[in-house]
Amino acid sequence: MTTARSQLICPDITPYYHCVSRCVRRSYLCGVDNLTGKSYEHRRDWIEQRILNLASIYFIQICSYAVMSNHYHLVVRIDKEGALALSDLEVVERWHAEHQLPPIIQRWLAGEIKSDIEKEVCNQFINEWRERLYSLSWFMRELNYDIAVQANKEDQCTGRFWEGRFKSQALLDEKALLTAMAYVDLNPIRAKMADTPEQSDFTSIKARLTSLEKGDITTPSLANFMGYEHQNKTQGIPFKLSDYLELVDWLGRHIRPDKPGYIHDSHPNILFRLSLAQKDCLALCTELEKKPRVWVGTTACLHHAKKALNKKRMVALHIA
Repeated sequence: MTTARSQLICPDITPYYHCVSRCVRRSYLCGVDNLTGKSYEHRRDWIEQRILNLASIYFIQICSYAVMSNHYHLVVRIDKEGALALSDLEVVERWHAEHQLPPIIQRWLAGEIKSDIEKEVCNQFINEWRERLYSLSWFMRELNYDIAVQANKEDQCTGRFWEGRFKSQALLDEKALLTAMAYVDLNPIRAKMADTPEQSDFTSIKARLTSLEKGDITTPSLANFMGYEHQNKTQGIPFKLSDYLELVDWLGRHIRPDKPGYIHDSHPNILFRLSLAQKDCLALCTELEKKPRVWVGTTACLHHAKKALNKKRMVALHIA
């Protein structure tokens, strides 16, 4: 039996999730179809731009992403607190950026609502939209629907373009978040689509490196690295960007043993800081999806989540 999404995604337990959505047809999502020779490479830009555009509207922060040939990966942070702090007007303005407003809300904006019944109807709309603005399911739904419509139109066909449900893994602690982000950013290297992170097109690591080349520490529409002093506030990514880039480079060299260059025996300082073993980090960053695991974290974090959800057992990946 399929597990209810509410039992898989709970921002009160963890705001961080790794999501994967795959194309259900033989046709490529992106890249070049070796059978027909037709290129779908332009669709990678569709997806990247749609991800970043929705992230500017929804309270779903993008920690990392990678657009592959028949699927894409996201690591996100659900900013429930940010959505709840919005004024009613801000909720309507954000929702209106992607959706048409019903006539009664248009009248509400014009200050024409007088009766209590109409005010209650408007409040119901606004409260529903507020919840959707931090709903990962709604974010993924909007993302996949738009791409499916464009792809079906281009392919001159109808029917499903994506698998019925996106897959999600709850990342319960910093170790899980770090390894999931690196796993996603290194997808093109594992697939031999690129030799280095800076050559990995349509990934968050490439976007961040491009911003750094321009002198910008932050990257538009991507979650910010907050540094370790904010690790208990979960306002963004609780690492330093420099440490994360060092880790991704180190992992990339091990994932591609044929890559030229000397691999130093020392490993990144962030592994010491998080007490994450070198061997465990390498394994997680290459095997995160090999077995169906919907909860990822240390034993203590997994026990806390199990208790909070009142579950007897969880399909989980334990991190030492």
